[in-house]
Amino acid sequence: MTITAEFSLISHLLRRAGLGSSYDELQQYAELGYEAAVEKLLNPKSNPNFDYYEFIRRHPQADGPPGLLPGQMKYFYFLLNTKRPLEEKMALFWHQVFATGYSKVNDPESMLSQMDMFREEGMGNYRTLLIKLAQDPAMIFWLDNNENHKNA
Repeated sequence: MTITAEFSLISHLLRRAGLGSSYDELQQYAELGYEAAVEKLLNPKSNPNFDYYEFIRRHPQADGPPGLLPGQMKYFYFLLNTKRPLEEKMALFWHQVFATGYSKVNDPESMLSQMDMFREEGMGNYRTLLIKLAQDPAMIFWLDNNENHKNA
């Protein structure tokens, strides 16, 4: 394929909106054209969601390799293999804005659930995101709200 200005522009778009793309993905987006590629990225629900069970079938050791915290391999695999790159990048953005961390929460499922919530709500209404975040177990534990009680 001859590299055109639009092909280069779409390549840049995919690097900025996600973590880059494979050559096949780049060709698929290029066939759509720039405007349609932007629309596809801005509407991640139009792309298939990641199949968790497919991941576990292919990587049964996902929570146990040395050097990674529990759940990190699963998260990295999702991040690198998503068909919804802007949704993943927005989830990372919100995770940086609303800091929580495994060092204090110490529960990989809560951290992964929080990232799922950022994926689900991160490109939507900010108020809804804040309400869900205020109810999120990882954030509650991070802020020590689990220790709040009537006589505190």
